[in-house]
Amino acid sequence: MEDIVRRTTTDAVYEKLHDEIVSLEILPGTKLSETEVARRFGVSRQPVRNAFTRLGTDELLVIRPQKATEVRGFSMERIELARLVRMAVELEVVNRAIQVWDATREAKLAENLALQEQAVRDGDLPAFHALDYDFHKLIYVLGGHPLAFEVMLECKQKVDRLCLLSLEKGSEAEAILAEHREIAAGMASGRLEQAQSSMRKHLSRLDETIAFIHETHPNYFE
Repeated sequence: MEDIVRRTTTDAVYEKLHDEIVSLEILPGTKLSETEVARRFGVSRQPVRNAFTRLGTDELLVIRPQKATEVRGFSMERIELARLVRMAVELEVVNRAIQVWDATREAKLAENLALQEQAVRDGDLPAFHALDYDFHKLIYVLGGHPLAFEVMLECKQKVDRLCLLSLEKGSEAEAILAEHREIAAGMASGRLEQAQSSMRKHLSRLDETIAFIHETHPNYFE
């Protein structure tokens, strides 16, 4: 029973800290103390230590013996690798999805786009970010390759914080939405070249994002 309780407590601490780091409630470079986090959650230090270890494995924390644990900054090397893998996976998923794409699948993607439009109108950036995630997942799921999404997600998580920061640019959400519409149109057209070209253009947006974050938040990079 104690193992179950400890594991559940660890999960709760991990999930909360993970969400706060990815959503930038806790910024890169922030130092975290096991003692202070344990006090905050009202738990012992062991589940906090376990959660820190998992976050370190996720490359969200830097854990060094005898030094303060801190939220990891952005690594250009990791970002470039994640970008390369995601591009390869996502273009192949588009290739396979377009072979089975039909009006029903098109309608489900359109529902997501409508919600994105509402989020943009409301200025609700967290909601838009979540819908962006759902948009890409839908292509995997509707295309019949949900497990491939887990592979891509590992890459996506390495740049999610960057993408969220890029939404600080006033027109960024609108531009992303416009590109999502292009991808949806490419899928609906049944023309692989058009669909993949739209997806490649969209994923290449990361280059502009990196430049923008470098300029506005240089201290967030390793």
